[in-house]
Amino acid sequence: MSRTDQPAMTDSAPEGDIASPPINAERLLQLITEEYESLPRQLKRIATYMSQQSDRIMVDRISDIAQECEVHPSAIVRFSQRFGFSGFSEMQALFRQAYTHKTTPAQNYQQRIRSLIDNKSQKASAADLARECINATLSGIERLGLELDDQAFDAAVDLVVNADNIYVVGVRRSFAVADYLVYNLQHTHKRIHLVSGLGGSYREQMRSVRANDLVIAISFSPYAKETQQCLRIAQLHQAKTLTITDSNLSPLVKRASTALLVNEGSSFAFRSLSASLCLCQALFIAVAYRLELKVDGIHEQVSFED
Repeated sequence: MSRTDQPAMTDSAPEGDIASPPINAERLLQLITEEYESLPRQLKRIATYMSQQSDRIMVDRISDIAQECEVHPSAIVRFSQRFGFSGFSEMQALFRQAYTHKTTPAQNYQQRIRSLIDNKSQKASAADLARECINATLSGIERLGLELDDQAFDAAVDLVVNADNIYVVGVRRSFAVADYLVYNLQHTHKRIHLVSGLGGSYREQMRSVRANDLVIAISFSPYAKETQQCLRIAQLHQAKTLTITDSNLSPLVKRASTALLVNEGSSFAFRSLSASLCLCQALFIAVAYRLELKVDGIHEQVSFED
């Protein structure tokens, strides 16, 4: 067969072995999780976005998703066909069907931010931009309240209450969340360690982790390698692990005894930390409540004042 006789490769060529599309959005997300490891690199980016932003898909344009995932729109088409759809519109209809009777905070925010960007005739004021940041933060916190996994949260509280030592690791953007959680947990009688990695000493700071300890790892896409390394060390030492991350597709989930998921709102490519901080505060309050039931109480820190 000559080069000109070979069949052309087009974006409409189906991928994968799924003959028909899933019956609902929940089943699609389940399939995405199951098929994730077998997906090409670009499609993995799209799968991660679908998992994290499922409540936004019904209002997203294909160009929006492509930009967020740093892929060509044709990759979105290929992703849709991989899971049995004729194209993106048919897959999007599944999410519209799922969310027809409820408008989520993320959808409201997405519509507001798109209107602000598209309205080029009116320049946004500093106060307008501030309010968009505030709205993004609110959407993340409201979504956390709607999607909090009660069973996973109870399991996380059990892990903290029963641990001998607690090691908390989070780098770069997640460091502030890790430090805040450490500050809260230091109000208990637990031995709390912030794995700061100062001077690159992650491995050294994790060396004393033992089987009855708990490692809390906090990381969001693109998932810090240092945090993943600490989780590997925790597993090697047979310690329990609790991860705070943004997707079931996160590599942290595979190494977690329990995982808590939180998705932040974002404004102009900047993601908030408020929902993550709120989740950590809620975790501490639940732990404090549980400890007060089992011991005499959580004593106040010794004052530095005379």
